[in-house]
Amino acid sequence: MMLLRVTALVLLACGLWDCATASAGSEGAVDCCLATSSARIPPRLVKSYKVQTAGEGCRVDATLFITKRNKKLCAPPADKTKWVQHVIKKLNRKSAAGCRRGKNQKPRGKNCGNSRH
Repeated sequence: MMLLRVTALVLLACGLWDCATASAGSEGAVDCCLATSSARIPPRLVKSYKVQTAGEGCRVDATLFITKRNKKLCAPPADKTKWVQHVIKKLNRKSAAGCRRGKNQKPRGKNCGNSRH
């Protein structure tokens, strides 16, 4: 009788572990900024950005800057901070310039034709 209880308990634990890992794997881990820093980031160090909103599985609104060395830096939302707006404008201008094409030329930028970063 004791062996049956232990076996049932082990099977239940394995089943719960399998369900927990399967649900985490199917959803994928959400990479979120947990806090933001007001330290200014020089635009020349940044290659792209993403806007994080609290409604998309993250707890705080933030602007995620990705540096040329692939570091992720969390800044306040652009609507609350002028320097963040400035960096985003520079990135958008640089991206648009890379997408301009003349006759018989292909777009040069990676995100040409994409509205989101």
